Amino acid sequence: QVRLMESGGGLVQPGGALRLSCAASGTLSDIYAYNWYRQPPGSKRELVAQITSAGEIHYADFVKGRFTISRDSANNMVYLQMNSLKPEDTAVYICSTFGETPGDDYWGAGTQVSVSS
Repeated sequence: QVRLMESGGGLVQPGGALRLSCAASGTLSDIYAYNWYRQPPGSKRELVAQITSAGEIHYADFVKGRFTISRDSANNMVYLQMNSLKPEDTAVYICSTFGETPGDDYWGAGTQVSVSS
């Protein structure tokens, strides 16, 4: 069992920045990847960034060069630094984990990010 809790969301103006945090707890030894997803209003959930246990990092094209995912293994934290935010980045941002066993996935409740002037 893995428990995930996101924090750091809020309202920011276009061009601004936010740093999201995800605190992970429970059985973490079998995690293959930590992910940040987002779900814009009225849209499907989409992958934003992923960092694997081996340190490989992947970004969605729409955030490359603006967002950075990082992990603090010692404290079981995962971060998403979001810079140059755009109104279209408005969404609920959700932390998740993929396990070594297919289907062994966990999801947080999400944190709202709103980008508006």
